[in-house]
Amino acid sequence: MTPVTLPTVPPPRRRSLSPGRSLAELTAWYGPLPVRRRRIPLAAAALDMSADAGQPAFRFVFDDRELRAVLTSERVEDLPGDRLRLTADLDVDGVAFPVLLRLRVVDRAEDRLLVVGTARLPYRLLRRATGFRLPWRLPATRLRLLVAAEFT
Repeated sequence: MTPVTLPTVPPPRRRSLSPGRSLAELTAWYGPLPVRRRRIPLAAAALDMSADAGQPAFRFVFDDRELRAVLTSERVEDLPGDRLRLTADLDVDGVAFPVLLRLRVVDRAEDRLLVVGTARLPYRLLRRATGFRLPWRLPATRLRLLVAAEFT
């Protein structure tokens, strides 16, 4: 018998959210004016880097009475200057809404990754597609979702 060397495949890596080191904010805009800004708890977040898929997969879970949703990346593109562009789905009440999330990598080390990103959401389309509603006394034309997360 001759020994056979099998190729080694690196194990898939999953980075999770550092406790107390994340932030999400939802801002309602009416034209050029910010009408309401509210912090939303980021219940969970994960970054999966598998050997099979050539790109990482981001997943953010928002848990608030105003926004209970899951943002899952479909495609991740590298941009110049430590930036990422995520084509993702925002799942609100079982309905997926397409989102373009632009992330900036603030700090990258062997054991952690710190990202900050924003997504602009047209409020009227989001309301019609998913049923998401702000309180009736708040007029809004668009929403901005800000996400800052540290993965370890």
